Amino acid sequence: QVQLVESGGGLVQPGGSLRLSCAASGRIFSINAMGWYRQAPEKQRELVAAITSGGSTNYADSVKGRFTISRDNAKNTVYLQMNSLKPEDTAVYYCNAEVKVRRFSNEYDYWGQGTQVTVSS
Repeated sequence: QVQLVESGGGLVQPGGSLRLSCAASGRIFSINAMGWYRQAPEKQRELVAAITSGGSTNYADSVKGRFTISRDNAKNTVYLQMNSLKPEDTAVYYCNAEVKVRRFSNEYDYWGQGTQVTVSS
């Protein structure tokens, strides 16, 4: 089994910053891409940012220049630094990882439980 545990969400004023963390544990041979998604009330889940094992990144247009994704491969951990937060960033943020549990197995998607980010004055 593989578990993803997120931390770092909370309430912040507009213009403020938060840093999310997500640590993967369990039976892990390798992790390819890791990413952050978010889902606001009555909206579909959307990709916020993703990073490959080699460090290539991509971002949603709405967060470019404000959010930075990074990862520590030795710790199987991905981070999301969120600056200049806006009320429209309010959502539940989910961590995702593409994991191989054995050398010759397929990759499977695993998800964290989600962490609430609320941007409000």
